[in-house]
Amino acid sequence: MRDDVDADGTDDRTGPLARRKRRLRRVMGTIYAVAGMTHFLAPDSFARAVPPEFPRPRALVYCSGIAELALGIGLQFDRTRRASAWGIVALLVAVFPANVYMATADVAAEFVPDRLAGVSRAAAWARLPFQAVLVLWAWWHALPESEPEGDAEVETGAATEPAG
Repeated sequence: MRDDVDADGTDDRTGPLARRKRRLRRVMGTIYAVAGMTHFLAPDSFARAVPPEFPRPRALVYCSGIAELALGIGLQFDRTRRASAWGIVALLVAVFPANVYMATADVAAEFVPDRLAGVSRAAAWARLPFQAVLVLWAWWHALPESEPEGDAEVETGAATEPAG
């Protein structure tokens, strides 16, 4: 019997939660890949969000764009899922100063028409706690997949034959 199949014949990796998690991982990966591409389509907009104390804002925009694109693609594959998710956690922590700068220096209002400046400011502030939600989402995908009960015994050869 395969290790990922329970005694009743059900595949633990395809249960409802596992399927939902896989779909959410695909969505997350797509979002990051698309976001990474936008860094190359509008680099000057992203560069304005880089705090002034950071050197070479445009180079940082390209680096973060490459990272988002690569990590988003990496999430799509089981083999690279965990490393990519950990990379997204690190990336979200690394770009947090830019999010703080956008909120505190009122940079977000520069990106929209004057009539939407208030909404843009509110969104910049709302993004700060939302960053924690994004970190948790990526962390969830960085965790090892759960194994059905008893697999550890089977894999190590510690399973015993029933007395009979």
